[in-house]
Amino acid sequence: MKVVVDGQVVAQSNNIVDCKGYQYFSPSAVRTEWLEKTEKTADDLKCPHGVQFYDVVVSGKRHARAAWSYESPRPEMEPVRDLFGFWQDVEVV
Repeated sequence: MKVVVDGQVVAQSNNIVDCKGYQYFSPSAVRTEWLEKTEKTADDLKCPHGVQFYDVVVSGKRHARAAWSYESPRPEMEPVRDLFGFWQDVEVV
């Protein structure tokens, strides 16, 4: 499975975790140099899983808050702790 943004592969792995309709990738499978942490919003701070969003920046084009990870998930989300999920401007194929 891979994550594609503007024709570039941001993440690729055969070992993903599928959870609640999203696919999560380990940091080693992600081009983390293309991820930039975003400042946490009030809604982010309310998230019970300790969410951290990232902008995906490819070839100078910014895709705001298109990736995230859970830093302190509740038990039901523990399998995706510190993994990366993607949405919005990215294609997961």
